[in-house]
Amino acid sequence: MKTLFVGDVCPKDEAVKELFRAKDVKTLFSDTVSIFEGNDINFVNLECALTESENAIEKFGPNLKAPKETAEVLKSIGVTVCGVSNNHIFDFGTEGWLDTEKAFKEAGMDYTGFGDNYEDSRKNYVVEKDGEKVCVITVCEHEYTYALENRMGARPFDCYDTIADVREAKAKYDRVIVIYHGGKEHCPYPSPRLVKLYHALADNGADMILGQHSHCICSYEKYKDSHIFFGQGNFHFVWPNTTEAWNSCLAVKYDTKSNDIEFIPIVTGEKGISLAKGEEKEKILARFEKLCDAMKNNTWLDGWREYVATVSTYYNDVISKAYSDCEDSELYTRIFGHYLDCEAHTDIWRETNKTANETNR
Repeated sequence: MKTLFVGDVCPKDEAVKELFRAKDVKTLFSDTVSIFEGNDINFVNLECALTESENAIEKFGPNLKAPKETAEVLKSIGVTVCGVSNNHIFDFGTEGWLDTEKAFKEAGMDYTGFGDNYEDSRKNYVVEKDGEKVCVITVCEHEYTYALENRMGARPFDCYDTIADVREAKAKYDRVIVIYHGGKEHCPYPSPRLVKLYHALADNGADMILGQHSHCICSYEKYKDSHIFFGQGNFHFVWPNTTEAWNSCLAVKYDTKSNDIEFIPIVTGEKGISLAKGEEKEKILARFEKLCDAMKNNTWLDGWREYVATVSTYYNDVISKAYSDCEDSELYTRIFGHYLDCEAHTDIWRETNKTANETNR
């Protein structure tokens, strides 16, 4: 099968929301529509609820939503399925999700990565054509919106169940593709945990693993016969005054028959996105090649540690103020609890707070 996978889609900017309401595909997507043509699977990660609800859930960070017409626009450009296992799909609770589900149904759009409870969320997305069966498994880290045993939510990563899900899928399907929504935002290098996890997913049957949530293009490596891409970057996430890294991404074309992969550079403009061309395209690909080289020559860990050094002060400040007598102790205690829950944040703790076992050389 011919497949296309792209990263985060979120009409956050108010002017962009109006363009989605007006279904102005030309302004929003311009020539990127061409990459959706001729594929059997076109996957995007919908990084928001499709709702007009004002009942936001409690969380640290923005609560993201977009007009219901977003589903119709995505359908019109050729998207066949939206991945919704991420840390924003439940930003407006049950009401927001039911509105989102209704928007999908009205647009005739498939989705994957959400369920009425934890077990229900573990449903795979399977496409069969000409005797070939391809399975897509979407999971997210533990940030606010993940399903519980008795509550609806996004399909969360589980260090036992997800590995088992991949292994069981590989026994039944020709190709298994895992979409992992996690890792540290804005860091182009993976954590040691993430490298080990992605290798384990590959060893248990994943033919391609795509990281999302990074908001920047990250490292890639070919591990045995599996493709591992630690972060695609944003696909359509217009947000004024953001960085160059935020405004570029790599769409992934994957041929499940040949196991060939292709990277397509895309850039974000003032109101929409377009295919990168000329020097801009060369610049993105050159930067990506350096990240790939870091995985080959094993210098990615240096890049990861350099990034951690830039955020360690903030994390340690949270630790020092949680459960303390400071004025905002309750706030920092809640932040600390969230950071302990989420895998990407615990990656930072492990790097900045070495145990005695690490130092007993």
